[in-house]
Amino acid sequence: MKSALYLYNTLTRRKELFEPLAPPFVGMYVCGPTVYSEAHLGHARPAVTFDVLYRYLMHLGYNVRYVRNITDVGHLENEADDTGEDKISRRARQERLEPMEVVQKYMNSFHQAMEKLNTLAPSIEPRATGHIIEQQQLTEKLIKSGYAYEVNGSVYFDVEKYNSRHRYGILSGRLLDEMRAGSRALEGQDEKRGQFDFALWKKASPGHIMKWPSKWSDGFPGWHLECSVMSTKYLGETFDIHGGGMDLIFPHHECEIAQSTAACGKQPVRYWVHNNMVTINGQKMARSLGNFITLEEMFSGSHKLLTRAYSPMTIRFFMLQAQYRSTLDFSNEALLAASLGLQKLMNAEKTLSGLVPGGESSVDISGIAAKCYEAMSDDLNTPVAIAHLFDAVRIINLVNDGKEKLSAEDIRSLQELFRIFIHDLFGLRTEESVGNDRLEGVLKLLLDIRQDAKAKKDWAVSDRIRDRLNELGITVKDRKDGYDWEITA
Repeated sequence: MKSALYLYNTLTRRKELFEPLAPPFVGMYVCGPTVYSEAHLGHARPAVTFDVLYRYLMHLGYNVRYVRNITDVGHLENEADDTGEDKISRRARQERLEPMEVVQKYMNSFHQAMEKLNTLAPSIEPRATGHIIEQQQLTEKLIKSGYAYEVNGSVYFDVEKYNSRHRYGILSGRLLDEMRAGSRALEGQDEKRGQFDFALWKKASPGHIMKWPSKWSDGFPGWHLECSVMSTKYLGETFDIHGGGMDLIFPHHECEIAQSTAACGKQPVRYWVHNNMVTINGQKMARSLGNFITLEEMFSGSHKLLTRAYSPMTIRFFMLQAQYRSTLDFSNEALLAASLGLQKLMNAEKTLSGLVPGGESSVDISGIAAKCYEAMSDDLNTPVAIAHLFDAVRIINLVNDGKEKLSAEDIRSLQELFRIFIHDLFGLRTEESVGNDRLEGVLKLLLDIRQDAKAKKDWAVSDRIRDRLNELGITVKDRKDGYDWEITA
């Protein structure tokens, strides 16, 4: 192992040394999307966060089983009280499609966006509808153990009963007494025994399309149940890491803990890891709030809030510039800065490949790699690791300008460092834009004309070409043996 990894555990509220249950094997479950509309920028945050964690764990030598589910039933419009229409059924009615057509359409769209963002596919991607029998079996087990009850064809988890033996709210830090005191709900207004009881199985209304037969009713499983079932099936009753957005801490992950603990008699997860939100003007980006920007709109620049299109790698780099537990606020200025930063980093890697060794190094690069690993092992502190990579970028540019020297061995070391961090861990790749070869050809022709003008001491033409390119966001740097150029705006 290259470095001891510390992760912030939401359950204990502190950074902890990561020690898997059965090294070198690691089990990681991450809550995936409910596929009823296009993936947006908020979905990219957990996807990129846990892709980086997946990559880093494998880089450290672990054998990782990464499970990320697809929710294709049971996610109701009002998550907190298990009411409202199923989100997929509602979209199916709106688009006049079968529910599974909606699922397939938006699941395909999600996968295409994830491929563009260069996220690795999970080891297993189970769907809730593929595990109906297992969800019914867990429901029955909870009824027999006294933690669940049936009423009018629906089955609910008894939170009061659970809290009398365990602690409901252990993950979110909430106390049931305080929740009751702070609630305005009136007794007897619904069929649940307790105000905070949640559905394990819901009886379907007559017009409900997505339903399955059970001993209690024709119905469908509760949203929280699927993750307990699928994580246990593929990773065991206790596994290493459960990930997701911090908006899932309560009620979703709290309910998962309650279900699984009641069923198995022990805590299901050792490390709970949550990424923070993407915000717009300080407000969470969410479909329910109507303030979201889809990933395709980001890539095409077609949303009204965007001043231009941003490439998938720019979006990914934008995510990496913030530590995953910090809020990431959207703005065109931040995305433009990310685009320029990424360009600078990739240009430096390209420059590095053409550097000529200069005997002994005049600069010390020995500590850069260690600092990058130290940042990554400190709860995936990607912005600090990126800052250290830019220390290397500065050195590369100084060497390229003839102001410093690097030995052949140090050049190879930096090439290896960039390969590992830029590509293997950060998942960034070189993007070829449409017409890129033609653009480079036109630029080369123009800059060669400028070189001829300089040779003829025609400074007016030479300066005019340089200044006009600069106005277009292309910076030209003269060198003893020619020129370099880069896109800077």
